Amino acid sequence: MNASATTRSSLPSNTELASIVAAHLARQARHEKHPVIDFLFEYYTHRPAQLLRYSPGKSPLPAERRRAAEWIANLLEATLHRPPQFACHGLHEWAMVYRGEARRHDLPLRLSQAEIDALVESLPVNCTHFDAYRFFTPSALPLNRVPVTRESQQAFEQPGCLHANMDLYKWAYKFQPWLPSDLMVDAFLLAVEIREVDMRATPYDLTRYGYAPIPIETPAGRQEYQRFQQELFSKAQALRTRLLNAYRRLLASGPRA
Repeated sequence: MNASATTRSSLPSNTELASIVAAHLARQARHEKHPVIDFLFEYYTHRPAQLLRYSPGKSPLPAERRRAAEWIANLLEATLHRPPQFACHGLHEWAMVYRGEARRHDLPLRLSQAEIDALVESLPVNCTHFDAYRFFTPSALPLNRVPVTRESQQAFEQPGCLHANMDLYKWAYKFQPWLPSDLMVDAFLLAVEIREVDMRATPYDLTRYGYAPIPIETPAGRQEYQRFQQELFSKAQALRTRLLNAYRRLLASGPRA
């Protein structure tokens, strides 16, 4: 692969990506935070320049990276074939502010603390994603149907989960430049969609940023959230299949340790 192939930007063919990245960089220059989009550049550690760097994918896979690639491929496969669950109602963000013991975002709440606590206590808490569950407040942790750990991630990860589907972006960039950039870009754009739904369903007031709430404190709001979950599940499953196939090809091409 020549040097120009590893640095050529994928922007000319993706104006949506270009717009999102440009807006993020402009906010950074103004030292301005965005409670929805910043997550995709901060929690996920891939920098904008890396996101825009093109690679068609290459092989072979270095032997020292094989174990990590196998772990990711196993997680993708287990999640792909597990039945989706659509009954979490997006309560994970509510559990992160339960009883006011912590606050993930410096934003106003659209309900009182008592209303938030009452909702968490009135519905089953069914979070299956460790990286959401680990941010529950101490009082909310025992309310979850089962304790989720990093070690049990492959046993609990399921494809109806918004965060599991957002993480497809992470699994796509973890093995850049060995995986083709189109997978990473598609996963990032899906993560943007998911993040918007995820934050609209929180108890935070995001109207100043142009996001109308998905009021999961009401039956109609929970039905709306579930419809979004199902739509995003379908998109994510198609991408998860592509990503798993790419990992399989990568593992087949690389040396065994």
